[in-house]
Amino acid sequence: MRNTLVLNAGYEPLTTVSLQRAVVLLLQDKAVVEQAHPLRVVRGTGVELPVPQVIRLTRYVRVPFRQRAAWSRRGVLVRDQHRCAYCGRRATTVDHLVPRSRGGSDSWLNTVAACAEDNQRKADRTPEQAGMALLRTPFEPTPEASLVLALGLRQADVGELAGWLPRPA
Repeated sequence: MRNTLVLNAGYEPLTTVSLQRAVVLLLQDKAVVEQAHPLRVVRGTGVELPVPQVIRLTRYVRVPFRQRAAWSRRGVLVRDQHRCAYCGRRATTVDHLVPRSRGGSDSWLNTVAACAEDNQRKADRTPEQAGMALLRTPFEPTPEASLVLALGLRQADVGELAGWLPRPA
């Protein structure tokens, strides 16, 4: 199941949270449901809520400006759509273009999604040394794009999401 998108009081996307955290925010009256799953509900003792897909905080939260998206293994796999950068098959691991043992870092531009076979075949070498070509160049997503990636949305879904978001007055 996808995470729940959290919007600030001014309808700006903030983050994603688990279903459990979203329900807690709703029960504490810290958020309201903006969009819910049409068929699913969460039931508790004396409480029945639609499963929230998007919630909006009731009070504005000031968030410091983020210039960069935080790197994560999951983020790299999602960025590369779980496709191996070397062969295009399903990727389950993250490969460092410049291996960490040679001074490479955990960064968006130094990591790609890879299948286990290609990751082992490349081993402790650069792609050039291993004779392996990249199918696509790694890139650093913007903080906004990383939020969309975290939701598991495709580009077409983003347009749909923007279409239903209410505009502030």
